[in-house]
Amino acid sequence: MSHILVVDDDPHIVRTLEIMLVDDGHQVTCAASGEEALEKLKPDWFDIALVDLQLPGIDGADVLRSIRDNYPETQTIIITAHGSVETAVQAMKEGAYDYLTKPFLPDQVRHRILQIERIMRLQGEVVGLRNRIDSLPFSKKFISRNPQTLRLLEMTMSIASTEATVLINGESGTGKTLLAKLIHDSSHRASGPFVTVDCTSFQESLLESELFGHKKGTFTGAVADKVGKVETADGGTLFLDEVGEVPSHLQGKLLRLVEEKIFERLGDPTARNVDTRIIAATNRELPEMVKEKTFREDLYYRLNVVDVILPALRSRSEDIPLLAGEFIAWFSKSHGRHVTEWDNEVERALMTYSWPGNVRELANALERAVLICPGRILHKEHLPARLVDKTTDAYSSGVLLSLAEVEERHIREVTALNLSQEETAKMLGIDPSTLWRKRKKYNI
Repeated sequence: MSHILVVDDDPHIVRTLEIMLVDDGHQVTCAASGEEALEKLKPDWFDIALVDLQLPGIDGADVLRSIRDNYPETQTIIITAHGSVETAVQAMKEGAYDYLTKPFLPDQVRHRILQIERIMRLQGEVVGLRNRIDSLPFSKKFISRNPQTLRLLEMTMSIASTEATVLINGESGTGKTLLAKLIHDSSHRASGPFVTVDCTSFQESLLESELFGHKKGTFTGAVADKVGKVETADGGTLFLDEVGEVPSHLQGKLLRLVEEKIFERLGDPTARNVDTRIIAATNRELPEMVKEKTFREDLYYRLNVVDVILPALRSRSEDIPLLAGEFIAWFSKSHGRHVTEWDNEVERALMTYSWPGNVRELANALERAVLICPGRILHKEHLPARLVDKTTDAYSSGVLLSLAEVEERHIREVTALNLSQEETAKMLGIDPSTLWRKRKKYNI
């Protein structure tokens, strides 16, 4: 329920609103003038204010402006006996959420208050999600002491303030999305949106609509105009994750977007301009795709203005203990555990494992270990079996395996990470339908 301020010089209206709102469970404070309303605003906090425009002394418009400037979290509904489009437009310009025309029905008031409360709940959820994201490990920084990685980060940050298109190459789980976000946060676009499009998450028929939007009636299910991710990224950064998966028929439109910052919604020939920086990422070998003519050469060179290659975790082994310590501290705190260190066998397992899933797999393994560890020190029995069971190594036993056996073992290792079907397929470098067929073949 909400704390509501009612401001009206008609005592009958004030009393009626007060009784109704209190009966609905709200906390209500009343004021008969603009001056009284401003006095009551100073020491208190209100979620919603119902303000009559026609007040003696300081009128409702001045009260509305004061609330807008000094109490921006308070949503305002204007009450007026002179309902008109002009009145509504002016009230909205001054910061009102909506307006009511006298005489109004109780259900009209309730409806508007419920709308505001719903918006406030959603805003609270958005703030909570942002705080949660910001508090995740490495959400603001890319931790490394590997010289190659540090030089790469230094170079990347030096071009962050430019408008250059960046192509980030690297295996799944190496931190491509994190690096793209760091570039955005270090640029003059940091206050604008950072919009991600995972090009593997949509069927070909839906990716174009997701990127560019569509016009109502363009296809079955298009019941309204839709704004695409490109338009949403106006003033900020558009991050195209796994850009190598963009189908051929869309690559020309993507090239035009990169070159001219122009696009059209699906089903609408109107050309639209957008001001967005483009960062792309891939775990595919785009030069090979260019040779095979599955990826446009001109698009590749337009995306590849600045080429960043993130090394796999196995190539920067000195970072493994550093990252492990950060992850263990984070997950121990977030799950209410007391793990602070690990024994030599754990470190040996972490350092000798190949980490096909890179940093993402390391985080997953250590979160599991922290959850099942009852004490302060991690032991090897707390780690996933694939890290310590050397029988899973195709070469450790001296027995040569067939290609199918190696493939099956690798797919089993990756699926053991408990990722989604799409993430698992991405990590393996195959599409989800191929993964489904191989899991069926090997009964995984």
